[in-house]
Amino acid sequence: MLNHLKTEEHQRISESNLTDIFYSGIKSEEIVSQKNVGIEFEKLPVKNSDYRAVPYYDIARFLQEYKKIFGISITENNAILGIDGDIGTITLEPGSQTEISLNPISNLLQAKKTLDNYNQKTAMIAKKLGFCWLGCGIQPVSTYRTINIIPKKRYVYMTKYLPAVAKKPLIMMRETAGIQASVDYLSEEDAMKKFAFALKLSPIVSAMFSNSPIRNGRLTKFKSNRAASWLDTDNDRCGLVSAKVFSGEFSFEDYVQILLDVPMIFIEREINGIKTAIKIENMTFRQFLKNGYESFYATEKDWENHLSLYFSDVRFKNYIEIRNHDSQRADLICAVPALWKGLIYNSYAMSDINDILKKFTYFDIAYLRRKVPQVGLNIKIKNYKLYEIAKEIADIAYQSLKEFGLGEEILLDELKTLLSKNLTPADIIINKWSDSKNNISKFVEYSILK
Repeated sequence: MLNHLKTEEHQRISESNLTDIFYSGIKSEEIVSQKNVGIEFEKLPVKNSDYRAVPYYDIARFLQEYKKIFGISITENNAILGIDGDIGTITLEPGSQTEISLNPISNLLQAKKTLDNYNQKTAMIAKKLGFCWLGCGIQPVSTYRTINIIPKKRYVYMTKYLPAVAKKPLIMMRETAGIQASVDYLSEEDAMKKFAFALKLSPIVSAMFSNSPIRNGRLTKFKSNRAASWLDTDNDRCGLVSAKVFSGEFSFEDYVQILLDVPMIFIEREINGIKTAIKIENMTFRQFLKNGYESFYATEKDWENHLSLYFSDVRFKNYIEIRNHDSQRADLICAVPALWKGLIYNSYAMSDINDILKKFTYFDIAYLRRKVPQVGLNIKIKNYKLYEIAKEIADIAYQSLKEFGLGEEILLDELKTLLSKNLTPADIIINKWSDSKNNISKFVEYSILK
């Protein structure tokens, strides 16, 4: 035990070190000018027989097969939980949703080829195992009550903690799938501008990509059940971070101070050669930093883990991660990173968008965040129609991508077609659901990734 304590003491960090991870993310002008985007894409496995969620043991069989062509296994306590490959990493979310995280890339047309190839190969393996993958934001038939979590200790503790503070975290954890985009920054000032910009836009872009109106085998009152579940997952660690972000006076240190007062869920340690999650009860990171927990003291890894358990719509690591989008069918997957690339890597585009958004306060944006999961773009804010604002945003992103000269603007064609008709992906599903007489097989046929 004494040796264990000495090791922990050696790794111990102080409050003054907590911004280091954000400063380490500052990139040179040469690198930022490459306009790299990281992409995380989740998809939902459903059985071919009854369209219910596929259990972990079948997904483990899939991973064992796919690792033969993709890379090496990621395991925990001898259970396979992912694959590490040359183009990125495949991991599992709590309900066996399967996520691929691509290495940052400057050419999104190449990213689309990579994802198309990934979807094609994984579909072939899944077919042999009796299931398929869907590009939508929530399981269409199974609910969290019948979806077991994968054998990963952190999810055990999240399952115990989150339902005690909110009503819908198990929906979020076990049923939903999304798409995330990550971008670089030049400096703390540049990071803050991009962070505030992305947070202001987040509810609007979330509405544009609404794609989960069907849950538990039925059409619901929400266009994005995934986004609705995030509204009631944990107010301490979800949402728009702080009104101060919108003031233009926010900093890395301000972000740290907010996260210091977020309750902890667990820490991870290697004990007897085995990586183990250790539950932390009734303690903020600030308290842990000051007093430790039992024989453990705060380390850099603990801080990184705490950052990963903060689920704001946009968040910092050593990059900016924009999170709040439903998963999509093949033609719209790369529209998410393409939209953000066109907006956030072009100062003129950002300026034009900020001119549009300057009429809205933090409270207006917070109001939109609460409303769009149900109504999508069909809402007015201060007498402005949200779908008209969305069209402007997409047009600006399209022109920006065109200026970049890689031809990536084509990735927004499908989105712009929808917006020209004042529609979201969810609206298409709603119309088809009615036409197909509530036939779940027709929905699966429409949403399947192959």
